[in-house]
Amino acid sequence: MDELSHPPMEEERILMSPIYLSPRGRRIVVFGGGKVALRKCMHFEGFHITIVSIEVLPELREIADEVIEAKVEPDTAAEYMEGADIVIAATSVHELNDSIRDISLSKGIMTNSAHGGGDVLIPSVLKRPGYSVTVSSEGRVPAFPPYVVDKLDEFLDPSYDAMLDLLVKLRPIVKERIPTQPERAKFLAMVLNDRGTWDLLRDGNSTRAFNRALKKGGLQ
Repeated sequence: MDELSHPPMEEERILMSPIYLSPRGRRIVVFGGGKVALRKCMHFEGFHITIVSIEVLPELREIADEVIEAKVEPDTAAEYMEGADIVIAATSVHELNDSIRDISLSKGIMTNSAHGGGDVLIPSVLKRPGYSVTVSSEGRVPAFPPYVVDKLDEFLDPSYDAMLDLLVKLRPIVKERIPTQPERAKFLAMVLNDRGTWDLLRDGNSTRAFNRALKKGGLQ
C-alpha cells in the first residue's frame, strides 16, 4: 500500500523497516494498468517493470519495460509472478488485489497492494539533486506524509544543497589528513553545526565557506 491508499485497521499493522533498495537487476510485476499503477511505478525508476493488464495507460507503457496484455484473474496471476522481486496489486477491484496480494505473499515475494495488507509501503518522497527525504505514517494516516513533505520542502532551502556539496568537497581532504573515523566525524559535525558556515552558504559564498571549514578544523 502507498500513502495515498486507505490505511489498514490498527490491528493489521506490521512492523516496517525503512530502507533504500537498489533497482539493479530487480524485477517488479504490476497488476493493473490505470492511474494507481502509474503512480506506483513512478517510485521504481531503474527497476525492470512488467505490467499485466488488458488496458494500459499510454504513460504507463512509456515507463514499463514489458507489457503483458492479459486479463488478470486469481487463478492465473501466479504464473506472471515468476522471477519477480516485488509484486504490486494495483487493479481497480479490491477483492482481486487481495487475491493477488495473498498469492504473492504465499510465494515469498515482497508485495505492495493498493488496498493494503502487503509488506511493502511506498512513502511520500522529497527529492533533491544530492539527497532525498521520505516520510511514511506506515499506512495509518495517508494525508500526513504529503503534508510533512510539503513543509520540509519549504524548510530545506538551497543552503542544504550547498552544504551537501561542501561536505562532498571536504570529504577527500578529511580522509587524507585526519587519521581516524571518530575524528573525521567530529570535524564534519563541527562544519554542520557552524552557524557562520551556514550564513556564508546562504549568501552564496561557497568558496569562503570551504576555507572557513578548513581553517576551523585546523586543516588549512
